Amino acid sequence: MRKFKTSLVFIIILSVASCGSKNSKKSKHINEASQWESLFNGENLDGWIPKFYHHELGDNYANTFRVKNGVIQVNYNNYKEFGDRYGHLFYNKPFSSYHLKFEYRFTDQWMKDAASYTYRNSGVMFHSQAPKTILKEQNWPISVEYQILAEETEGESRPTGNMCSPGTEIFVNNEIAAQHCVPSSSKTYKWDEWVKGELIVYSDSLVIHIVNGKEVLRYNSPQIGGGTTKGYDPAIKIDGKSLTEGYIGLQAEGQGIEFKEIKIKEL
Repeated sequence: MRKFKTSLVFIIILSVASCGSKNSKKSKHINEASQWESLFNGENLDGWIPKFYHHELGDNYANTFRVKNGVIQVNYNNYKEFGDRYGHLFYNKPFSSYHLKFEYRFTDQWMKDAASYTYRNSGVMFHSQAPKTILKEQNWPISVEYQILAEETEGESRPTGNMCSPGTEIFVNNEIAAQHCVPSSSKTYKWDEWVKGELIVYSDSLVIHIVNGKEVLRYNSPQIGGGTTKGYDPAIKIDGKSLTEGYIGLQAEGQGIEFKEIKIKEL
């Protein structure tokens, strides 16, 4: 009888421990999931604001940025000409240290009067200056860019998840990158393929680019500096100033593209 009672107690303890372990794992999964914030609700552009070169903040010229079938589109079907209307759609809150995830694919739209380098080319800007400080005749925001590219010529390498630096500088191996764009180690993707991009940013220290789950580039110490951007307010462009935080923006440079599953976890 004692052995039976002892065995019964032991079984009960194991059952409780097992349930506790399962509940703990379930709770951990729920907690991790709840840390992610969706930046795009899949229905409209609430929380986002556009800024186009030659236009005032908030003017979504020709309805370039729009939502259709649960994705944010950069769509040029209302354009007669591109007219150097470089555009960005900014989320209305700055971030400092975070993990950003998004998915993208290009469309077959491309404005032929846009610069040739914009073909199957777009990007996600981060650590950007505040949208309200971007002047009407400023071409690009002072920011760092997770550059998005797709195959241009079959068989030729064209990696995605690169880094470009409009009005900024970054360090690679403790040296300022000499070039405006630093290529990643990613493979080349077809233009109409959905690709998963990730960006891990630790304030003004480490930045990591990820493509389809693989790290493809890392660098550090983003700061204001360099050229490319023009028409800015000199009071904003303080060369050498560390970029500890900033805004996230989706780019429109004459090439159609779609974005979805945009979410962030602050670190």
